[in-house]
Amino acid sequence: MSSRLTDLDQPVSAQPHIVSPTWRAYLALTKPRIIELLLVTTIPTMFLAAGGFPSWTLVCWTLLGGTLAAGGANVLNCYLDRDIDALMQRTAHRPSATGQISGKNTVIFGILLSILSVITLSLTVNYLSAGLAVVAIVFYVVGYTMLLKRRTSQNIVWGGAAGCMPVLIGWSAVTESLSWTPVILFLIVFFWTPPHYWPLSLRYKEDYAAAGIPMLPVEQAPATVAKQIIYYSWAMVGITLLLIPVANMNWFYIASAVIFGAVFVYEAYALQARVRKETADLKPMKLFHWSISYLSLIFLAIGIDPFIN
Repeated sequence: MSSRLTDLDQPVSAQPHIVSPTWRAYLALTKPRIIELLLVTTIPTMFLAAGGFPSWTLVCWTLLGGTLAAGGANVLNCYLDRDIDALMQRTAHRPSATGQISGKNTVIFGILLSILSVITLSLTVNYLSAGLAVVAIVFYVVGYTMLLKRRTSQNIVWGGAAGCMPVLIGWSAVTESLSWTPVILFLIVFFWTPPHYWPLSLRYKEDYAAAGIPMLPVEQAPATVAKQIIYYSWAMVGITLLLIPVANMNWFYIASAVIFGAVFVYEAYALQARVRKETADLKPMKLFHWSISYLSLIFLAIGIDPFIN
């Protein structure tokens, strides 16, 4: 761990020509696509909490604070993982891995975004939301990146909890409290994360193995990975149905949860079938891409449901 925290200005890999950092390079460190997915869960949660339209000013400030928090955590993650990112084809282009942005500037940028997120949420939303943002940042940077990612094949299971925090932040922004409903929403994202991420790590198994990251597909056979994906998929669908009595959901959400959940489980079993047949191309990205659509559709249904009478 100490080797990652020393000599902040030393790039991981020597590059013959280092391009001067641009705003696009700094933006890339925040992992915008991940932030987009997190915000997809925040807005519908706020609609459900408000039972309709919340204050748009509140929504904007919450999204800004959440974006800064997620961006700050992702930037610090890029710094801590710059050595292994440089070894993987999928991440070797990141400015922190190429040395385009120095370690020192990466750390400063990440800390600045994190501080701004807490200040923004404290002054414009409420202290509970700000406190939850702090928990999310610390858990992702310390809990997942520093402690879990390189040590256990269950890293994404527990580390993924940081990605569940936006629903708690969104709910607390509207109600200034927490209840069983946001806990259920938290669990939906929690159980969604492994069947979302494991197909990706199955696709890039060689990358993770080369970097020494003990992702489940690196440590276990594809048959075991497929079985675990099915377990978590069923658990996730069960949790989406549990939201119905807890939050008194209407027919629109019920139909959406059943239909989209059935498709998700079908795709999980389809992946297992390809594994059992020892198909040359397991096509794990098919489930990965559908998982993104699934989460977006489920939370879209959650956001629309309060308007269904």
